[in-house]
Amino acid sequence: MTQILRARRGEITPEMQAIAADEGLSPEEIREKVAQGLIVIPKNKRRNTRPVGIGSPLRTKVNANVGTSVDWPHADVEVAKAKIAWEAGADTIMDLSTGGDLFRIRQQILQEIPLPLGTVPVYQAMVQAREEGRPVVDITTDEIFQTIEVQAEEGVDFVTVHCGLTRKALQHLQREGRVTDIVSRGGAFHAGWMLHNDAENPLYEHYDRLLDLALEYDLTLSLGDGMRPGSLADATDRAQVQELITLGELVQRAWERGVQVMVEGPGHLPLDQVELNIKLQKSLCQGAPFYVLGPLVTDIAVGYDHIAAAIGGALAAAYGADFLCYVTPAEHIGLPSKEDVRQGVMAARLAAHAGDLVKGQRAAWEWDRKMAQARKALDWDEQIQLALDSPLAAELRRAKNPSSQENCSMCGPYCAMRLVDEHLKER
Repeated sequence: MTQILRARRGEITPEMQAIAADEGLSPEEIREKVAQGLIVIPKNKRRNTRPVGIGSPLRTKVNANVGTSVDWPHADVEVAKAKIAWEAGADTIMDLSTGGDLFRIRQQILQEIPLPLGTVPVYQAMVQAREEGRPVVDITTDEIFQTIEVQAEEGVDFVTVHCGLTRKALQHLQREGRVTDIVSRGGAFHAGWMLHNDAENPLYEHYDRLLDLALEYDLTLSLGDGMRPGSLADATDRAQVQELITLGELVQRAWERGVQVMVEGPGHLPLDQVELNIKLQKSLCQGAPFYVLGPLVTDIAVGYDHIAAAIGGALAAAYGADFLCYVTPAEHIGLPSKEDVRQGVMAARLAAHAGDLVKGQRAAWEWDRKMAQARKALDWDEQIQLALDSPLAAELRRAKNPSSQENCSMCGPYCAMRLVDEHLKER
C-alpha cells in the first residue's frame, strides 16, 4: 500500500511522523496533505531511506543530478559526486547515467547514500538497445516497462517518465516551430519513437500499466516535461502548455489509483514568465508538487549557469515551486566536476531558502534572524556556524583577516556595528 492510500485510511506512517518533526508541523497535517496528493514522500517499499517530503506547505527541497556518460563512464567518480551532493545538503539524488555499468552505479548509490534516489529508466533502455546494435526507436513498449520494473525492484524511489509528450503536443511543436526544438533526452527519445513508429507515446497509451507498477512498489512518478523550453525564445509556447495540460490529467488519474505523483517543469524562462509558469502548473495540476530545473533566466550564462538557475529558482520557489533541480557551472558544456556539483547544490539551496522566506517558512526566518544577531554581536564563530556553507565561511574568515582582529578587514576600525553600538551605549 502506498503512502497516499495509507494516509487516506487515516494512518500516520513513520515517514509522515519523521517529516512532521523535521518540518515543525503536526503529523496530522502531513497525513492530510499526503492524502490530498499535495505532498509526496519518495520512498520505495524495498528501501530504507531518510524520509523526505516534497510539496506544500513544506520547505523547498533540492535535487542533485549525477551520472556517467559514454565519454566518462566511471561509476566511482559519479558515486563520489553523489556523496559530495549529500554532504552539501541535497535532499535527493538523481542518477542520469548513460555510460559504463549502469547497474553498478545505481547499486552503489542505493547502498551508500541514504537519500531518495530518482532515475530516468528510458535511459537504460536506450543504452541497452545501443549496446545491442539496435536503433533506439526500435525499443519495444515491453522493454520500456521491463526497465522501469527492474529499477523499481532494485529500490529506486522516484522515476522521471515522459508520459505527457503525446502526438498532439508533438503536432504543436511541428506547426509552431522552435529555436531549440526538444532539449530533453527523454523527450527526444519519445518524439523520435512516435515519429518512427507512427504511434502514440507508449507511456501515455499504457499509463495504467505504469500506475500498476507504481502501486506495487510505492514508486513516486515524476511526470517529465519533454517539451520544456531549452531557450528563452521557446518559453511558454503551445507545445509546452499542451504537454502540461496532459500532465494535469495524468496527475488526476494517478491520484484516483492512489499513486504518488509530482510534475516537472522548465527549463529556460525569462524572469517575467516564472510566476506565470508556476501558477499555470499549480492550477492545471491541482496543486501537485512542482519540480523545476532552475529555471534558467538567460541563455548566455555559460560557466555561470548555476547562478542563472539560482535567480530563477528563487523566484520559482517564492511563487510556489516545491522542488528545485540543481544546475552546475558545467551545464551546457559537459559533465560536472566534484566542485561543480558542490557549487550547484549550494546555489540551489540558496535559491530554495530565499523562496522559503517569501513562503513564510518559520525556520527560514529564524535562521536569518540568528545570523543577523550574530553579525550585530561580531560573533564570528556563530556566523560561520550559521552560514549556508560553513567550511567556506571559515576558510574566508581565516584567509582575509588577522587571527586577532575582532572586526573584518572590509571596515576595520570603521565597523558600522561597533561604532553605532559604542555611541548608543553613551546615551
